[in-house]
Amino acid sequence: MTPTVSVVMAAKNYARFLPEAVGSVLAQSFADWELLVVDDGSADATPAAVRPFLADPRVRYVRSDRLGQARAKNLGVRLGRGRVVAFLDADDAWEPTKLAKQLALLDADPAVGVVFCRRTLMDEAGNPLPPPTVPPPPRGRVLDAMFVQNFVCFSSAVVRREVLSHVGAFDPQWDLAVDYDLWLRVARHHAFDYVDEPLVRYRTGHGNLSKRLLDRVDTALSIMRRHGAGVRPAAVAEAYSSTCRTLAYVVRGSEPAAAARWYLRALRWPGGRVTAAKGLVAAAVRLATGRRTPGAAENAAENR
Repeated sequence: MTPTVSVVMAAKNYARFLPEAVGSVLAQSFADWELLVVDDGSADATPAAVRPFLADPRVRYVRSDRLGQARAKNLGVRLGRGRVVAFLDADDAWEPTKLAKQLALLDADPAVGVVFCRRTLMDEAGNPLPPPTVPPPPRGRVLDAMFVQNFVCFSSAVVRREVLSHVGAFDPQWDLAVDYDLWLRVARHHAFDYVDEPLVRYRTGHGNLSKRLLDRVDTALSIMRRHGAGVRPAAVAEAYSSTCRTLAYVVRGSEPAAAARWYLRALRWPGGRVTAAKGLVAAAVRLATGRRTPGAAENAAENR
């Protein structure tokens, strides 16, 4: 029989986290799913970590050869058979009622193309971290809000397969922020909804954010340039300004000169100029006094 949900998990060198992720799928109260673990050329013990779970016929393991995250995810989508596609990163985990509660929202409104939920945070060892303080996310037609900030935790998203057929899956030209590009395409045509509960445990603190932060921001800016047409000018201005301010804030402690340049860039855009100006002063003070805070970027929240 064809399962209702295809869970796509692209994994690369996450053998140490994978059993918790896969186990959280097996623990779902909604059981009509298939799980496709796409191993994108892992050099660690990922095959051995998956092997015990293959006794369940709902779990499928596919080995690929370093496709990159967009192509690996697309492979999982293509191989899946469910009318709904759910995404789970191999370092995250779900609460047991996640799929059941999200499918109820999808079934209640045919206009909704994506359902997501809130998340809790855990450290690399799986210990809970203080919950993030975030405002209620938008629902419905969310293009402007999505352009300003990607508010959908990737491991929380479930999507109708027909939506992916309509707008396309992940664009292989992007190596980072591939979900941001996808959600912007979806948001032009389909509504979003969410379960207002933290049904995902999101692992943080192990992704070398400081080394890839500038690449992530450059990618986000490129995606914004692609999708800016049709977005309200105020949302466009806030998106560019907030992206520059966020990067400046993250590097302000360790690289005040770079932070000052990003704050100056943020000042080009209306909205947030007072915040940018204050940040610029703070960066200038750090630069003048020679104060540095190494590793500050590791504490940044991923928002693209």
